[in-house]
Amino acid sequence: MVSGLMWTVAAAGALLALVLLLSAVGAWRWHARTRALIERLEAARRPAAAPRFDAGRDLEGLPPPVQRFFRAALADGAPIVAALRLTHRGTFNLAAEGPDRWIPFTSTQRVTTRRPGFVWDARMALAPGAVVRVHDAYVAGEGLLHAAALGLVSLADLRGSSPEPGGVAHGEFMRFVAEAAWYPTALLPSQGARWSAVDEHSATVTLADDAVGVSLLMRFDPRTGLIESVRAAARGRTIGKDVVMTPWEGRWSDPAEQGGMTVPMRGEVAWLTPQGRRVYWRGTVTALGCEFVP
Repeated sequence: MVSGLMWTVAAAGALLALVLLLSAVGAWRWHARTRALIERLEAARRPAAAPRFDAGRDLEGLPPPVQRFFRAALADGAPIVAALRLTHRGTFNLAAEGPDRWIPFTSTQRVTTRRPGFVWDARMALAPGAVVRVHDAYVAGEGLLHAAALGLVSLADLRGSSPEPGGVAHGEFMRFVAEAAWYPTALLPSQGARWSAVDEHSATVTLADDAVGVSLLMRFDPRTGLIESVRAAARGRTIGKDVVMTPWEGRWSDPAEQGGMTVPMRGEVAWLTPQGRRVYWRGTVTALGCEFVP
């Protein structure tokens, strides 16, 4: 009996040691991949078209709700965001269909505004000792989604540079545009954005990165003037082995001043399915640091 118990304890200890070793190796390899992605992101940077927000120049001819947005988010003369680093915490819904399966995550994100791109590096805890690491990125025109258990065993690995709707690059660049609420100077006409009027509280923004182009409907909070939601008529949604074009929406809330800008600190993202709105990401910004054009 005693010897059997000792063997069980020893086996459990050995298994724990193996898991810890694999976790350490996986973390080291994953961090190396993250550094490589960020190096590619930085190498692709281009000069900003203008160093500062000029209300007289940038707001001329824009739809009224867009003018109100920029006046609410930026002070006249504010510097243009060149890059930023964010950290988040939140929950992610693993279930594409059926009952929700929410798990906690923490993440860091590096963003550059010209050339547009980002690297999102997340750590999701499925259970004690069971960690999934995720890269979601748009780098030099290439979209990428890679998830790996312990950072070692691939669970998903999608990448591509096709500008076609439904492709990985198109979907990831859509994320960049939707998240520009965190770096609103990227939405200025001087930085390449084009705006079209919709109604008194909405407008459509169009941005392009070489051959990849995206148009999104942005709705502004009538009280604050800030971005309340962003919507795409269709974005590629992976269900099993299929990509299904599905309406997609992000919502922003809890605005605060960060780096001289007013930006949202909370958000959620959802697919708008025939069965209803299916939220799959909820997050809070825990830190935001900006680099500005000199």
